[in-house]
Amino acid sequence: MALVSIITPVYNTEKLLPRCLNSILSQTFSDFELILVNDGSKDGSGALCETYAARDSRIHVIHQENSGVSVARNTALDWVNANSDSQWIMFVDSDDWVHPQILETLLQLNQTYGTKVSACGYLETSDGTLTVSPEQLVPELWDAKDFYYQQDLLGTVPWGKLYARECFDSIRYPAGMYFDDEFVTYRIILAQEQIPMVTAPMYGYYINPEGLTKRPWIGRRLDVWKAYEQQIAFFEAFGDERLLRRRYREYIDNSYAQLLAAQTAPNAAQLTKEIRFIKQSMRALFRRASRKGYVEFWMDYDMLYACAPIRTKLYRILLELKKK
Repeated sequence: MALVSIITPVYNTEKLLPRCLNSILSQTFSDFELILVNDGSKDGSGALCETYAARDSRIHVIHQENSGVSVARNTALDWVNANSDSQWIMFVDSDDWVHPQILETLLQLNQTYGTKVSACGYLETSDGTLTVSPEQLVPELWDAKDFYYQQDLLGTVPWGKLYARECFDSIRYPAGMYFDDEFVTYRIILAQEQIPMVTAPMYGYYINPEGLTKRPWIGRRLDVWKAYEQQIAFFEAFGDERLLRRRYREYIDNSYAQLLAAQTAPNAAQLTKEIRFIKQSMRALFRRASRKGYVEFWMDYDMLYACAPIRTKLYRILLELKKK
């Protein structure tokens, strides 16, 4: 059996899927299996998966009813447990693509340092070539807490890393959550002591050039708040003030971003209750963060004013009077 299991959930990415699959199948390290989970695609993605599987025996295709990316990842992990003796796990999204040496590089990092998770840089682009220079392949050995703190996106997403299979022995992605990776990746990273990394952009992270501005705002975007609450409890138990403060601050920033997104969305007129709920939640969050000393009035003025305009304005007047 293969040494590495690559997991790719697939949903309605027929136009982008060939680039993804071709990049995986072009790896310089070839001892891998590719598990494609077609999550009820309505376009030709499922048939395309079967076409590639017929050409390459390393590909295994699973078809399931549309259940979301979290369930698709879990389906693949369960398949690996039942059918494979691979030792490593990698995730690649079906609209993304990878450098031909990503597997070879990340596996060598883990083998060299005796670690269970290794990582690489990434390129955010709608269509670009993953160009790597020799100096970008010089390994860096990170303390796991520093990695999570400084490598913001890589500390959240499942991709761009190679995991020892045992990392997922007791962890699965929460079904139905909009930001399922926010519940999982930090737990795996912070269970490690060190994370080796190369800064080389070996993962192509697809950015839709049309963006999100024309899409309706949906309440499921607030699923991430549930993950933030779990992370706050985790970091409090973990005893790391730096990580706890960072999570509170990102929680505040995300709340404000969601408020602005809802207020400016095409369906804003139908979001009166949701907008009111976001403001109420922001006020409660600010009270909690303020008790810990994580709120700075002038720096946070716009966000405070957005959720509590009268109180914020009155407090500003009070502060200005004290200066006189």
